[in-house]
Amino acid sequence: MAEDASGRSSELLAARRRKLESLRAAGIEPFPHAFPGVEPIAAVRAGHESLGAGEETEQSHRVAGRLAARRGQGRMAFLDLVDRSGQIQLQARVDVLGAERMEQLLSLDLGDLIGVDGTAFRSRRGELSLRVDAFALLAKSLRPPPEKHHGLKDVETRFRHRELDLLASEDARALFTTRARVISAVRRFLDREGFIEVETPVLQPLYGGAAARPFTTHHNALDREFYLRIATELYLKRLLVGGLERVYELGKDFRNEGVDTTHNPEFTMLEWYEAYADYEDIAARCERLVAYVASESGYEGDLDLSPPWRRETLADAILTRTEIDIREHGDRDDLARAMTARGLSAPREDTWPQLVDELLSKHVEPTLTAPTFILDYPVSMSPFAKRHRCREGFVERFEAYIDGMEVANAFTELNDPDEQRRRFDAQRALAGAGDEEAQPYDEAFIEALEHGMPPTGGIGIGIDRLVMVLTGRRSIRDVVLFPAMRD
Repeated sequence: MAEDASGRSSELLAARRRKLESLRAAGIEPFPHAFPGVEPIAAVRAGHESLGAGEETEQSHRVAGRLAARRGQGRMAFLDLVDRSGQIQLQARVDVLGAERMEQLLSLDLGDLIGVDGTAFRSRRGELSLRVDAFALLAKSLRPPPEKHHGLKDVETRFRHRELDLLASEDARALFTTRARVISAVRRFLDREGFIEVETPVLQPLYGGAAARPFTTHHNALDREFYLRIATELYLKRLLVGGLERVYELGKDFRNEGVDTTHNPEFTMLEWYEAYADYEDIAARCERLVAYVASESGYEGDLDLSPPWRRETLADAILTRTEIDIREHGDRDDLARAMTARGLSAPREDTWPQLVDELLSKHVEPTLTAPTFILDYPVSMSPFAKRHRCREGFVERFEAYIDGMEVANAFTELNDPDEQRRRFDAQRALAGAGDEEAQPYDEAFIEALEHGMPPTGGIGIGIDRLVMVLTGRRSIRDVVLFPAMRD
């Protein structure tokens, strides 16, 4: 059976190749340079919404797209043309095109890209159509298109060959159009709030700003090691030192970590920082941004994303779900014993902050369906956050969760250079205890802080995860055009 399928596929490819050569032999260029003046199909359809069944017009339109279906032969045939915006029916008639051109049109393969000049009318069945007055082949498809009615069933093929997924599925095209609207809405919101968009280095001499392992590369001309950034945080805060009081960056970060439903080694992150704000100000702006973006992107899910969101402290959230009070178990081994006594996993190699994160990720996070801010984290888990003004041993930090998934992380930013130096020293100790994701010591960042950074609030929002929430997808690979894959 496999051999038959392979043989049939080879014959299909060979047949298309023969048609390509026939076109060239007939003097037809199968890959012309351009086809100017094209209208989106959706615009053509919108312009004739009031046209009644059976009505004709004298309006001509130029459209282009992929040939998706063909019905009929002989003196009249109907074809479906698809572009990014939609689909339209084409009517081809031999008395309009002539016998030779009619034959050329009907000999085209499904999947071929064509351009059409046509006159609009509504068929007796009520279908808006274009009567083909002229057409041009714009690109010969040498491979048959994927089956269009059900989309690609094989997940591996969908992710490895996203172009085929987009060809086969209107839903896939709509998903990534929505993603684009999400990113545009984020920019509009922040631009209107007085932020400026900036760009910071992707290749960095020292990584930092997040708990993650980096990708390492070698710069030949400089003969030194560089890292793909794991976050934009430290460079953006240096811009606040320089007087740019509200900044944001939308860009790629890279973390050399495992791949699962919420993690891809290359991902899109939004970070913004604003002077004279704290984490409560950031939380309020985060609520408003997500609600705005949901509205602008056409969100139709069941979750209420409007402000205000629920708020819980980290310690209380863990206590109510596990009966473990991390405030009473400040020693690593003591916390591990408490977890083991309740039948909870306490990996031997984990440090105290990693055990707390274990409690959070395994026992709290899955319960947070409604939008929720988890507030006030231990100092040892938050090397760049300012100490809490009321709670000893904690910092002013929150993580935002929606539908059981972390979507944001924010601080009242630490701006005391001496305290930051002590935090880096503490991270060195964690690294020595086996934490591969501990922060490296960044002297250049401390020197920047020594020039004075204003009181600041900052946040990082995972754009891929936000798109997952707004489109109801359960895997990050669904919302990334070309996710990382194994060989």
